[in-house]
Amino acid sequence: MDINDFSADPETLAVRAGQQRTGECEHSDPIFATSSFIFSSAADAAAKFSETVSGNVYSRFTNPTVRAFEQRLAALEGATYCVATASGMAAILCLALALLKAGDRIAVSTGVFGSTVSLFNKILRRFEVQPDFVPLTDLDAWRSAVGSRTRMLFVETPSNPLGEVADLAALATIAREADCLLVVDNVYCTPVLQQPLLLGADIVVHSATKYLDGQGRCVGGALVTADEEIHDSFFNTLRTAGPAMSPFNAWVFHKGLETLPLRMRAHCENADTVARYLVSHPAVERVYYPGLVDHPGHALAARQQQGFGGILSFDLAGGRDRAWQVIDATRMLSITANLGDAKTTITHPASTTHSRITAKERAAAGIGEALVRVGVGLESPADIITDLARGLDRPARLSV
Repeated sequence: MDINDFSADPETLAVRAGQQRTGECEHSDPIFATSSFIFSSAADAAAKFSETVSGNVYSRFTNPTVRAFEQRLAALEGATYCVATASGMAAILCLALALLKAGDRIAVSTGVFGSTVSLFNKILRRFEVQPDFVPLTDLDAWRSAVGSRTRMLFVETPSNPLGEVADLAALATIAREADCLLVVDNVYCTPVLQQPLLLGADIVVHSATKYLDGQGRCVGGALVTADEEIHDSFFNTLRTAGPAMSPFNAWVFHKGLETLPLRMRAHCENADTVARYLVSHPAVERVYYPGLVDHPGHALAARQQQGFGGILSFDLAGGRDRAWQVIDATRMLSITANLGDAKTTITHPASTTHSRITAKERAAAGIGEALVRVGVGLESPADIITDLARGLDRPARLSV
């Protein structure tokens, strides 16, 4: 099989897609740590700058290491095109710069990442792009939110941190009928567990910082699409505005993708074990994990995903004080707002990831002061449970 046969199974694509061996016949992918490239002649330089001839020009927008990562991620998503960016938020900004203009509106699910809310609500508004926030699972609300000026629907599914699940096929129908684009943030599932383009989405957004890396080493993002015109808009925006991914980071992500299918299965298995423990604990009022049969999105997630992911959250009695007590009692879990890491992470969303949005916006997203989020890692689930139990088994502190 050719190493760039993109019809292969995901496990094979994760290891083989995107590699272009050089004349050195290397087995592992090289890092092209260069800012610029040499041309064979002045005419060759002119042709590549004008794009009449393809080739490397400048690493802000053409670099072989970055391209290898883009091709591998696109293959995993069942797509043709990918543009890598400096961060996940840079990817969303590039999306907006490429496709939106003053006077446009964008329908956004209420459960998106806190920084995404801030980008749409505080920055894009200054350029007269109006966000309309819509409950993720309410299809009638989506239909009502779409008007003549709506340019796109933007969703994160499952949502972070509550794990709400959007019906992507239904949203794709709404978008098509309104001549809009459907954009899906796929950070929670990755293409191993969910391929939004195959369900009707037009664009997939990634924070490569999370599961694509898998070890919390680098920051990056990506935009994936099967539409050449959309890709060209992204590429031209990246070329001019410059939110570029570094070759080193691209190499880390490219290598991280090799183990993505194995890691995502392990994350799912561990999260399921931890979620079932939390459900049985008397100190826990509610567990949010789509793998649980009583989760409102369980049946839908089972249909459109190949697993339920590694992120869960839970509510405690006692508000912020109790949530902080449980977090602070852990000795192994990493108290950090990142997720998608081999190491299990724990955080209090209301005071970290969603602290910069208003209390009203947090309430609309269902993020209360008693909520704790856990990004379940690859350690022994028994050890993760033991660490959580240090705080859960302890009596709540008395408020004074």
